[in-house]
Amino acid sequence: MTDRKGITPAQQDAIERIEHWGAHNYLPLPVVIESGEGAWLTDIDGNRYLDFLSAYSAINFGHAHPLLVKAVADQLTRVTVTSRAVFSATYGPFVQGLAELCGKEMVLPMNTGVEAVESVSYT
Repeated sequence: MTDRKGITPAQQDAIERIEHWGAHNYLPLPVVIESGEGAWLTDIDGNRYLDFLSAYSAINFGHAHPLLVKAVADQLTRVTVTSRAVFSATYGPFVQGLAELCGKEMVLPMNTGVEAVESVSYT
């Protein structure tokens, strides 16, 4: 394990558990986040940080916004997620609104780029 000076025993325990049991694909900062609100994150020791990473680009609207939490909770009472192997009642209005907003004929929401390669035209 990498030597991490100046961290608390609680942080050390959390980091060691993650490094032991989790696959290594990043070299994270020695900060163990427990919660977030708006643009602020709080670690397990109560220290606050301004979130410049914005939860990566897929969810860069901050943390625990009440309107977004309500929207997610409402959606979870209906259906968590559907595969693109079936049609979704909310997907059509979403892509229409996004296409119109962006001035495009079609849009493809994706998070990795693999979807772009897998996409086909039926015309």
